Amino acid sequence: MVDPDIAVNALERISAELGHEFDDAALLQRALMHRSYAAEHSLDESYERLEFLGDAVLQLAVTHYLFREYPNLSEGEMAKVRAAVVNEKTLAELARGIALGPLVLLGRGEELTGGADKDSILSDVMESVLGAVYLEAGFETTKDLVLQHWAPVVDERASAPGQADYKTRLQEILAQAGQRPHYLIEEEGPEHSKQFSASVYADDQLLGSGTGSSKKRAEQAAARSASQGFTR
Repeated sequence: MVDPDIAVNALERISAELGHEFDDAALLQRALMHRSYAAEHSLDESYERLEFLGDAVLQLAVTHYLFREYPNLSEGEMAKVRAAVVNEKTLAELARGIALGPLVLLGRGEELTGGADKDSILSDVMESVLGAVYLEAGFETTKDLVLQHWAPVVDERASAPGQADYKTRLQEILAQAGQRPHYLIEEEGPEHSKQFSASVYADDQLLGSGTGSSKKRAEQAAARSASQGFTR
């Protein structure tokens, strides 16, 4: 049975943050329902089946984009890029970016242990929501939604498939001098369209800065700027 308050809140928030108008409140509620919540409320099904479906849809959407937009990438390179962007960490970051965590339905124990901000749960729910979009609107709509949120991440990794990212490279460079990078993040703009600025330091020395539509991208931009300083 759909909880009216939960359904209205979820429908409004997901529609605004994700960019898709859900019609089926029961389907969306199931996509947000962790097994701990289902068990506590004697419900038969959690988001796990939808997660399975959403994972397959996401993989196909990203693969289709890579195949179409990057004809020079080999099969192996495409696989590396896809693995770099379709994973728990990236999914969880994107889920946080659309404020999905507070909408996840959790059992009391899971809620008390911070389940709404666990990468494992956020990534699962991100996939289950995509599965729900697919069931309600079909593949083309789901693909467009995936590209809206994933294309920048795919493009970032496709520019250097199989290579270490800029943060990793900078960490390796600084490690040779016995130093470690640390990042300071600032953000501005409305919740649904934030812009992040990152500055990277070693000790108290500013090495580089950058901006991006997520903390990760801003940090990557800052690390890229810093890395270029060491290669000049």
